[in-house]
Amino acid sequence: MPTLSERPAGKKVLLMATCLCDAFYDDVAKATVEVLEHLGVEVGFPENQTCCGQPAFNSGDWKASRKVARFTADVFKGELPVIVPSGSCAAMHFHGNRLQFEDCPDPAIDSLADRTWELIDFIVNGLGVREWPGRFEKPTRIAFHRSCHLRGSNSGEAIHSLLSSIGNAEVVPFGQDEQCCGFGGTFSVTFPHISGRMGSLKLDHILDAQPDLLVSGDMSCLMHLTGLARVQGRPIDHRHAVQVLRDTLIPS
Repeated sequence: MPTLSERPAGKKVLLMATCLCDAFYDDVAKATVEVLEHLGVEVGFPENQTCCGQPAFNSGDWKASRKVARFTADVFKGELPVIVPSGSCAAMHFHGNRLQFEDCPDPAIDSLADRTWELIDFIVNGLGVREWPGRFEKPTRIAFHRSCHLRGSNSGEAIHSLLSSIGNAEVVPFGQDEQCCGFGGTFSVTFPHISGRMGSLKLDHILDAQPDLLVSGDMSCLMHLTGLARVQGRPIDHRHAVQVLRDTLIPS
């Protein structure tokens, strides 16, 4: 299996927008298209796409999640890279699917796994964009949350390095930055009190660093953390990494 950085890049890609873009973060999907097109990439969007299957997979219902995975592999069949603005959903394609099809290999599943990129990993390691030609209007302190699903991939360093290259941006360290935010998809539903305590602890460390902006490559983490922050009366401005890239672009 090729490593993440060896996966084929290209000037044409297919976008998997994910359920969270569809339901809550449509601007992340819009920003993804805008940023990729700015970089000269032609973006296709299969309209019959659905979920990656992760909720069923994480709940142990592999019969259902395999069905969703096969449908997704058919929707995104071909040779084009599949770009996902979510470390969680991307990891489902190139890691979770390999686990659940380990005893029943499927060439279509393997193909999807090999062609899937998390968005910022694709920009940095697929397209070779090492610095971002953007700038904040004023000095901006960024707390970058590394979601659990970025572990074992190139995405965490890709996001950190690209954010750090933006003019007037400072990516600030905070305590226990590798710890889970507590969302975990269905974990937050099954164990809401534990999930909430984990998220509150994460928020404590983030806010101690006094950032101007909370940024992540996973919308699910942002939804969890900012929801807790709002309920607790300590809201924080937040954006997905690709929204930051778009919003700081210097006009050419």
